[in-house]
Amino acid sequence: MNKRVAIIASNGGLFDAYKVFNIATAAAATDQEVTVFFTFEGLNLIHKEAYKELPILEGKEHFLEGKEHFEEGFTKANVPAIPELVAMAQEMGVKFIGCQMTMDVMGLEKEAFVDGMEVGGAVTFLEFAKDADVTLTF
Repeated sequence: MNKRVAIIASNGGLFDAYKVFNIATAAAATDQEVTVFFTFEGLNLIHKEAYKELPILEGKEHFLEGKEHFEEGFTKANVPAIPELVAMAQEMGVKFIGCQMTMDVMGLEKEAFVDGMEVGGAVTFLEFAKDADVTLTF
């Protein structure tokens, strides 16, 4: 039986996205079953428009040189952009669950998110996570 990795994505910044999708794709590449539950700001990571322009976390600018610096670094290091990482994760079989409660509260429709996302509540995610070997939150 494959190991299971359960990831909760509750933050919506650029660094959060790279953490979530790096771990998710690495786990999927090693034949682990991966599900990511996107809630609150984490929904930005799979929103068709928002994931193209994710912010660097506020309050970090004092030691960071800005988004352009990181975009250049990611390009030089041959790291895919977030939309490409999302597609890669899905192609590798990573399951995405968008939080129904958060979507209802924010007035968001499933069509605003990447194709293939399942909409479900915490119980849907917990059904998968109860048997997870690894659970991470970003």
